[in-house]
Amino acid sequence: MTTPQTKDQSTKDGLSVDTFLSELRLIQETSSKRIALIGSRHISFTHQQLIEMLAYALALSGNHIITSGASGTNFAAIKGVQRANPGNLTVILPQTLDQQASESREQLSTLPSVQEHPERRALSLAQAGELCYREIVDECQQLICFLYHGSTTLKETIAYAHEQHKIVTSFYLD
Repeated sequence: MTTPQTKDQSTKDGLSVDTFLSELRLIQETSSKRIALIGSRHISFTHQQLIEMLAYALALSGNHIITSGASGTNFAAIKGVQRANPGNLTVILPQTLDQQASESREQLSTLPSVQEHPERRALSLAQAGELCYREIVDECQQLICFLYHGSTTLKETIAYAHEQHKIVTSFYLD
C-alpha cells in the first residue's frame, strides 16, 4: 500500500509506481534476455532511483543490460547493474572514453565491458549518439526507454526498435 505522499510523488514525476512495478513483474516472468536500458540525461533524483532499482533487479535475475555511458538514465542503469552483477553489463559508447565527461569516465573505467568507437571521433555527439543507440537496439531483445515527449533522438530510437521487431517499453517522464 502506498502512502499519499508516495502516490503524489509518483504522479508528479510522471511515472506511476504501479505501472513501473507491473512492467518489472512482466519482465521478470520471462527467461533472461539482453535488455537495452537507455534514456534522457536530465532526470529527477526519484527517476534515477527507480531506474537504478530496475537495472539492479533485471541484472540480479540474470538479464544482460546494455546501455550507453552518458549521465542520467544510463548512469543510473550502470550503477544498478554494478551492484547486482557487473558481468551482466555492456556499455556502448557513442565515441571514445576520452570524449566522455570526467564523472562518466571515472565510472566507466571500472567496468569490465565498455565498447568504444574511435572511428566516430570526428562526428558530432548527436550523430554519434544516433549510431550508438541503433547499435544498442541491434544488440538487444528488448528496449526500455525513459524519455520526455520532446526527446527526438529517443523517439527515433524507439521507432527503429519497433522496425526491428523488438519489445519496447517507454516511460515518459513528463
